[in-house]
Amino acid sequence: MSTGADRAREAPRIIVLCIGNPDRGDDAAGRAVARALRASAADVDIIEEEGEATRVLARLEGADAAYIVDASVSGAEPGEVRRHDVSAGPLPRAAFGASTHGFGLAEALELARALGVLPPRCIVYAIEGGTFDIGAPMSPAVAAAVDIVAGRLRADIVGK
Repeated sequence: MSTGADRAREAPRIIVLCIGNPDRGDDAAGRAVARALRASAADVDIIEEEGEATRVLARLEGADAAYIVDASVSGAEPGEVRRHDVSAGPLPRAAFGASTHGFGLAEALELARALGVLPPRCIVYAIEGGTFDIGAPMSPAVAAAVDIVAGRLRADIVGK
């Protein structure tokens, strides 16, 4: 007979990795998604990081599915949301643009792929930011996108 602990070990490990700096305007988008998901008691590991590549790699290791949320700077309108299935191929550099972090998310994910730690299912939600000044509040367009992404993540996770 299996115990609850046995069933927990058998269940797929799903993480939602929410990246950003809560003190830099729209860069807080990922972290705000984490708070929104926690409020709805999603049954997954919700992790917040500032985006340092080695921390991202460590968080991905051992996950069966990863959903990653980060602010992007591609020149699109602030608040625009893009969804990329990086388990099927690299994160499109032209669509995602530059990261607000020193070593970009695209490079970290490709390093994870090369090291064999990229989860079999890996989805990135990029929320286009416009303001990244220290101490700036999140813009209204990005705050609205946070709710949209949280809803899409709930649908992605429940649908799997």
